[in-house]
Amino acid sequence: MVWIFQNSLKTSNDVIKSSFSLPTSLFLDNFGKAMIRLNILRGYGNSLIISGVVVGAVIFFGALAAYALARHVFKGNKLVRTLVMGSLLIPVFATILPVFEMMSRLKLIDQHVGVILPQIAGNLPFTILVISSFMENIPKELEEAGVMEGCNIWHIFQKIIVPISKPAFATTAIFTFLWSYNDLFTSLIIMRTKAKMPINVLLTEISSQYGTDYGLMCAVIVLIIMPVLIFYLLAQRQIVEGMTAGAIKG
Repeated sequence: MVWIFQNSLKTSNDVIKSSFSLPTSLFLDNFGKAMIRLNILRGYGNSLIISGVVVGAVIFFGALAAYALARHVFKGNKLVRTLVMGSLLIPVFATILPVFEMMSRLKLIDQHVGVILPQIAGNLPFTILVISSFMENIPKELEEAGVMEGCNIWHIFQKIIVPISKPAFATTAIFTFLWSYNDLFTSLIIMRTKAKMPINVLLTEISSQYGTDYGLMCAVIVLIIMPVLIFYLLAQRQIVEGMTAGAIKG
């Protein structure tokens, strides 16, 4: 991080000549070029739209699926859970061709929805497993008390399960946001128009037939990393709580 930041304050020639030395002067033009030439703010907006929708959809559908798997016994429960776990073993590179074909048939190429739908599908298995594991540790006496008070399944889920499961929701939301924000591969395949591209794809705009501006590249990397780093530092307590909640009983 320090190496990238100090090189973002140098010209491209200085980076090539002495990338490990401290900058002799603060060359801030790289950040100005990144803001104007690459329109970083627009890239931030596109990334927040995509990641925000993905996080909301994954948490909503993941919570419903996790509740059904963790708190209800039905025929095929173990089969569904096995399929969810098995889907984690399939890399995104193995599914990109059929995904691209589906998005093309639905005319979603170069649309934010064309990136959002594959990311939702890719993040759901992890979310379901984390939340369902957390929900399994919730005492059944709480549900029984809710039934005695006249609550139906939806009320039990809404009034009892969801408030208790907030640490698990926070953990999966954070990881989903980070994975969606950093998903360069899917965005490169689906997106075509520069105005619609998320911020991480803008890195590909730096290299050209005339070479690479390494100082500008480092400045863009700093601008891309900073929101993720700040977000992680602010949310690290929720990550630890969500991953360790329910680990100790008694």
